[in-house]
Amino acid sequence: MKILKYGSRGAEVQLLQLALNRAGFGPLETDGIFGTVTASALRRFQSANGLAPDAIAGRLTHAALYPWYTGYVNHTIRAGDTLYRLAERYGTSLRAVITANPGLDPTKLQIGDKVVVPLPFPVVPTNIDWSSSLVGYTVRGITARYPFVSDSEYGRSVMGKPLRYLGLGNGSNTVFYNAEHHANEWITTPVLMKFIEELARAYAFGGRIYDMNASEIFEKSRIYIAPAVNPDGMDLVTGALPYGEYYARAMEIASDYPEIPFPSGWKANIYGTDLNLQYPAGWEEARRIKFAQGFTGPAPRDYVGTAPLSAPESLAIYDLTIRLDPALTLSYHTQGRIIYWKYQNFMPPRSLEFAECFAMSSGYALEETPYASGFAGYKDWFIETYNRPGYTIECGLGENPLPMSQFDEIYRENIGILVLAALSC
Repeated sequence: MKILKYGSRGAEVQLLQLALNRAGFGPLETDGIFGTVTASALRRFQSANGLAPDAIAGRLTHAALYPWYTGYVNHTIRAGDTLYRLAERYGTSLRAVITANPGLDPTKLQIGDKVVVPLPFPVVPTNIDWSSSLVGYTVRGITARYPFVSDSEYGRSVMGKPLRYLGLGNGSNTVFYNAEHHANEWITTPVLMKFIEELARAYAFGGRIYDMNASEIFEKSRIYIAPAVNPDGMDLVTGALPYGEYYARAMEIASDYPEIPFPSGWKANIYGTDLNLQYPAGWEEARRIKFAQGFTGPAPRDYVGTAPLSAPESLAIYDLTIRLDPALTLSYHTQGRIIYWKYQNFMPPRSLEFAECFAMSSGYALEETPYASGFAGYKDWFIETYNRPGYTIECGLGENPLPMSQFDEIYRENIGILVLAALSC
């Protein structure tokens, strides 16, 4: 997180406001505007935590807010501590503490031992705009609460941000879900992050998700999820990247396309390459089409790049897919409430059956990709290469970026797809 102070704006200010609310220093409107009310709340937090009350969120303040960003505390055992007392002190459940500390014997706690204590709120927020910082905090929060969820890095973005993927489940049926190839479709990231958190919690607590036993999902499948393919672009669109060299370069690129609003109309990676036009499945035809439309160089959208997989983010997803060798993939985009399920004349076994299952659970329409958009996408490459089911899910309705006010409806519509894809319907 960068330094935030009076006058700052954007998704990271929303995260700061959320953390102050969680810590009991609100109520604050999470509007992303660092004004006098946010400054006052931050001063009170700083004073309560032994920090200089300067109303500037720098390194020390962010460190003090870390539990409220991530949803857990690293507690050092003191004399008289028990797991039950810790759960009571932090307002959580004993089951949650035990889940977060596998292998810890509650009867043999030693002074100085470190214990992860989950805090009494969901890790994944669904009422604020997202940033790459928030992706990192929620990944750390989920894997701390549920250590059976794996977290790995599969590459780096143009700006050097880590590209992360999570894994959960113990079965042999490998599926892979990804989101946010396109910067202004970032609302798809919390869709996948909330699914991970809800599935992990249901499994840990012996519960159900979409009326399915979480244990059955874990027994059948191994689910891998890359929640933010394009973190640099996400930060550009949500205001977490409001200045600097990369912002200036993007603004210069956008100036050649005045009909595309900046930064809200930005879909590409930070260098102006559309990541979902980068895959080696009809890339030359995609290039012909997009060049004819006027996208012959770096642009806010629709530039195919200098060659297939020339963008590091697309290459990283390509390499990860080869390593994972999934039986099925879901790629999350917005908008239209549509499921694209074919590439050209390829018809992988059971692909239509699964598509109809997903359509029934979500209420989304099944459609074939329009010719002008029908090449060089991730789904296209996966179907052509593996002859296995791959889907592009276009969730929500409206103009990108979709507002978080649509999130609950989008999640309700898609939770069935996410569960049923892992269970092979």
